[in-house]
Amino acid sequence: MFARQLRERVMRGEITCSVRIWQRPHVKTGGRYAMGPGHIHVTSIREIAPDSVTDELARRSGFEDVEALMKVAKHGPGDTVYLVEFEYRE
Repeated sequence: MFARQLRERVMRGEITCSVRIWQRPHVKTGGRYAMGPGHIHVTSIREIAPDSVTDELARRSGFEDVEALMKVAKHGPGDTVYLVEFEYRE
């Protein structure tokens, strides 16, 4: 699920990746996840190093900078950083 302020931009195709911090992946490549009138289709998911999260990647994910992204990227007690790339499809 995406933060409320990002959903419209995801549905317009402006945001096509997300950084998540989990214990284990919660999505899989090829997976379809309902959102709005359509769905998210995950095109790839991979583990990345924490220092790979740059301001540029944060902006691609819909955030102003790394600090803003990290405030919402962590879900639960995990510490593994994943880059999820996706397409929104109706």
